[in-house]
Amino acid sequence: MLTHKHATIASTMSDNFSYIFPAIRGIQAGREYYVSMCPMRLLSKLFVFDDEELVPELRAQRTLNRIRVPDIASYIVKNKDSYTFSAITASIDGAVKFESAGGNDDKASFRMGTLMVSMDAKFIVNDGQHRQAAIKDALQVVPELGDETIAVVFFLDRGLQRCQQMFADLNRHAVKPSASLNVLYDHRSAAANVAKHLSLTSKVFQNLIETEKSSLSERSRKLFTLSALHFSIIEMLPEKELEDFIGASKKCQEFWELVAAQIPEWLYVRDLKMTSGDVRRDFIHSHSIVLHALGRVGKAIYQLPSPNLPKILGKLKNIDWSRKNAETWEGRAMIGGAMAKSNQNITLTSNEIKRVLGLKLSPEEQKAEDALQASRNPRNQKKRGTK
Repeated sequence: MLTHKHATIASTMSDNFSYIFPAIRGIQAGREYYVSMCPMRLLSKLFVFDDEELVPELRAQRTLNRIRVPDIASYIVKNKDSYTFSAITASIDGAVKFESAGGNDDKASFRMGTLMVSMDAKFIVNDGQHRQAAIKDALQVVPELGDETIAVVFFLDRGLQRCQQMFADLNRHAVKPSASLNVLYDHRSAAANVAKHLSLTSKVFQNLIETEKSSLSERSRKLFTLSALHFSIIEMLPEKELEDFIGASKKCQEFWELVAAQIPEWLYVRDLKMTSGDVRRDFIHSHSIVLHALGRVGKAIYQLPSPNLPKILGKLKNIDWSRKNAETWEGRAMIGGAMAKSNQNITLTSNEIKRVLGLKLSPEEQKAEDALQASRNPRNQKKRGTK
C-alpha cells in the first residue's frame, strides 16, 4: 500500500519519464514489495549511498568499507563464468506504480507485472552496497558483464527510521559460515583442494579433521580443523606451486608425515591411546597457530638449496610442546596461558621452531624476536614498572 504522497505522484506518472522493471509483487508485514532484475551496468546509476560525511544517526546504512571492494571485484573478474551474487535490497524514495500482467481477479497475474518508478525517485541500498561498488569496479575490467543481471528487492521508502530498522533487521540474524566450512565448499581455491585431499587421504589427518567448525570442543574426537590445515598449506607453498595439484599434494603429504613422525601424541590419538581432548588440553602442537607456524617453517626448508627434509624435521622431537612449558611458549604461542592467534604470535612460534631446527630468521622475524626478548628482560620490566 502506498502512502498518500506516493499515491498522488503515482497518479501523474504517465506524464513523466519512468524506470520500468519487470517485477513480482509480494507482501511482507502487510506492505507491498517487489522483486526484479537489474542490468549490472545500471547499478551505479540507479543506486546511491548516503552522504558518508553525515553522522551515523542520520544515515540509513553503514559507511562503505573501500578495503573490501577490490577483493569482491577481483572475485567477479577471475570467475566471470561462475560468480554468484545474492540479491541487493533497496528502498525507493519516490513515485512508483505497479501494473499487473493480468486483472486483479487472477492471483498469479496479480503478482506478475511491471514496476514503474519515477526518474525523480531516489534508490537507497539497504543491503549490498559493497557488492554494488565491486560490480562497478569489475565492469571497468570486463565491461561485457554489464548486460548480466542481479536480483533486486525493492521496498517503498518510509523515512529514515524505517530504513535504519530495515538495515538492522536484514543483518540481525546473518551468521558468517566458519572458515573450515568455507574451505570445504570452496572448489576454486587450489590450497583448499589440496587441504581437502590431505584430510581424506593422508595417514596424518585422515578421520582427524573437523570440516565444519573452526574451533574444537573439549569432547570433539577431531584433532585438527580443516581451516588450520588450509592456512598452513598457504603458508608453505606459493599459489603457482599449488596449481599443480598432484605435485603440491605429494609435497604436503611428504612434509606432514615427517612432521607427524616426530610428534608421538598425534599417533597416540590415532591408535586410541590418548583422546584428542587430552592432547589439545596438554599440548600446543595440534592447535591452529602451530600448524600455521609449521607451514611457514616448511616454506623456509624448501627454499634451501638441497634440503635434507628427514634430517631437518627430525629435530622436531627435541621440542617440548607441553603447555606447561610456559618459559618457551608464553608470549609466543600463548598469552596468559591461552592459545594466541595473531600473525605476530605465528611468527614468534615459527621462530622458536626454526631455532631448534637450525634455520635462519628473516629480518622481519629477527625484529619480532628481538622485541620479545626485550620484553622478557627483567631490567626492561623493572623500568616499565617505575614509570
